[in-house]
Order: sequence, then C-alpha cells, then structure tokens
Amino acid sequence: MGHFKKAGVTPKRHLAEFKGFDNELNLGDVITVELFNDAPYVDVIGTSKGKGFQGVVKRHHFGGVGQTTHGQHNRARKPGSIGACSYPAKVFKGLRMAGQMGNERVTTHNLQVLKVIPEHNLLLLKGSVPGYKGSIVIIEK
Repeated sequence: MGHFKKAGVTPKRHLAEFKGFDNELNLGDVITVELFNDAPYVDVIGTSKGKGFQGVVKRHHFGGVGQTTHGQHNRARKPGSIGACSYPAKVFKGLRMAGQMGNERVTTHNLQVLKVIPEHNLLLLKGSVPGYKGSIVIIEK
C-alpha cells in the first residue's frame, strides 16, 4: 500500500518496473498503447502454459525405442539408454529426460503490429502470444 500511496495511484493487481523510455516519465504515470504507434514489430514476453510432468516423446520429440516386435514389451515411449555402465558411472547434466514441461518465461520475437486502438487501450498483434488467456505479458519494441 505504501508504494501506491507514494505514487498517488489506486492499488493495482500487478506491479512492474520498466526502463529506457525516450521521454521522461514520473512515478505513477500511465503508459498506454500509443507508445507502439510507430513500431511495426514487437517482442512479447510471458509465461508459457504449464503441461505438468511429461515424458521424453512429448517433451523432446523422441521417437521411442523402435519396433514392438522381437520381445519388446511396453518400451514404445521410453527414452532408451541414458549412458555407459562403470565409466563414467553417472548421468551427465543437461541430458534430455522426462520432467516438468512449460510454465517458463518465453519471448516471442517479431510479432507484427496490425492495429493500435488507443480509445480502448488495445494492441492487435499477428502471431502467437505466450501464456494462457488473460495472463499478463510484457510488450517490448
């Protein structure tokens, strides 16, 4: 509440700090989409949709072990071998394995600005914006 009182604005849901503006802005100034009137392309930063714990086929596009004949039993979507035996006797860091997929900061570059509607503070972009519907994104020139 102290931050909002110092800025002289009503409390907001989300706070963010931005730097590098052409003109000087004061604490509590409102930034609108008119900032993007002259920008043909923008970058959009957001948090991608979370997919939970996924296997290697979905997460890293592995092909699986191969055929299902010659004694193969339920190995179709498994990663296969992950390393040697007694040497080096470990799994190297960064090996592509199953794990948490999505829910990370993603930047989509060079989205085309189709239209700027300052009356409703809307920016119409062509391309995919990271995140779920209603999520908060950062737009950069």
